[in-house]
Amino acid sequence: MKWQSIMALVVATYPRRGFLFQTISLKLQAFRAKNPDASLFEVVHGILSSAVRVLIAKFYLRNCEIGRYVSVNGRPTIGNKGKMIFGDQVRIWSRIIQAKLYTGKHGQLVVGTNSRLNGVHIDASESVVIGKNVRIAPYTVILDSDFHDIKDHFAEGKSAPIVIEDNVWIATRSTILKGVTIGRNSVVAAGSVVTRDVPPNTIVGGVPAKVIKHL
Repeated sequence: MKWQSIMALVVATYPRRGFLFQTISLKLQAFRAKNPDASLFEVVHGILSSAVRVLIAKFYLRNCEIGRYVSVNGRPTIGNKGKMIFGDQVRIWSRIIQAKLYTGKHGQLVVGTNSRLNGVHIDASESVVIGKNVRIAPYTVILDSDFHDIKDHFAEGKSAPIVIEDNVWIATRSTILKGVTIGRNSVVAAGSVVTRDVPPNTIVGGVPAKVIKHL
């Protein structure tokens, strides 16, 4: 019996443990596809590294609600005064630049399944909701508040929720400002400043960001 058939049998027989075996199986397939000449040692090392990242995530995100197999790579800064929720298999990377995630006293940050936050700075005074399968590149800044009033710089600024829907890719050095919804399957080009809603299935770019292509 092939190892793929064994994994399928385990998933069917033991649903809870099956998810773990299924995840390992998928990671193993992906690793073999990228590294067809890898030795057994390299394969085992890759799997163990993933396991260690999951364990470390439990420490760094100990004051957050986390799903299964959430992982970190590098040391993120987590300032959670409100609520943070991370779905299954969310990855928080801090290798190129440190990821920094903050919530205010009444703020919430919600990240959907299989999304990847790579060196992003997110500050949720009110609400930042990120969907499934979202990829956010390094040096991106997401702020749902002005923090300072336009006229009185010592007064609190306006805030409004941000929603980033499923399958969005936000490229490096983008800035997402308050009150914005980025539609599913969209792409935000590098260096963009998003001040208005982004329609689904589009590429936006520029300062301020505008639609440059429909997908």
